[in-house]
Amino acid sequence: MLTNLFVVFAMTTIIHTAETLSYAVRLAGVRLNKIAVALSLTGMIVLVSRTANMVQGPIAAKFVDYGRTHAGFPMLQYLRFTLLASSVGTLLAIVLFPTCVNLFGRMIAKLEVAGSVPKLVSSVTIGQLKNTRHYIRAPRFNLSRFRYLDISKTFMLLSIVVTSFYTVGVLAALYAAHLFPELSSTAGQSSGIINGVATILLTIFIDPQLGLITDKALGSAEYRTKLGRIYVVLMTTRFLGTMAAQLVLVPAAYMIGYFVKLI
Repeated sequence: MLTNLFVVFAMTTIIHTAETLSYAVRLAGVRLNKIAVALSLTGMIVLVSRTANMVQGPIAAKFVDYGRTHAGFPMLQYLRFTLLASSVGTLLAIVLFPTCVNLFGRMIAKLEVAGSVPKLVSSVTIGQLKNTRHYIRAPRFNLSRFRYLDISKTFMLLSIVVTSFYTVGVLAALYAAHLFPELSSTAGQSSGIINGVATILLTIFIDPQLGLITDKALGSAEYRTKLGRIYVVLMTTRFLGTMAAQLVLVPAAYMIGYFVKLI
């Protein structure tokens, strides 16, 4: 099981690194004034995330089967370790953010010339891959620079809450299946109960604000210079959300268990 745990940890790290780096694509698009092209490039990031998710899901579900036949299996500790991977992946994305903004900016420019993602990928040469070292930038953190950004505390808090629910959804369903073995099949398929709450909050409160922030940057050169710092703040709230997911895991599992008993 330890091998499976580390595979799940790696896949979870990849998922959250890829999803968080979507901010880098958006920022590169704003800087080049090619936001539509940038958003089309996010398909590549989604592909990486979904591929990792295809591997992660069945292996993580195997923990439930193993725990059913092995008394004393530390299911909760395994799931908490998996949740830690989401925090590691988000933190890794924050560190890689300046470098990826540069790389994605180059990719956006080449995508416009190539016309499609397959042509873009096929046009990459060994020499171009070697030149990527010139785009590497070290992250710089100066907390005083983030004091006067136009982000409300309510929005930041909502971002943390939504992220915590999204992060814990599938794992809470697996833990519910472990806690309620007589309903394990139903509970294991009920992650939508938790993710549904996150989706509602995301659709109503988070996505419109992100759109307004990006649109404001497109129309204002002064605001555009702040956008990178704003995205770093949003990625930080995402990181805090993955940490908060550790607190949400058990209550969410019991919430799923209560719901499936009512069905």
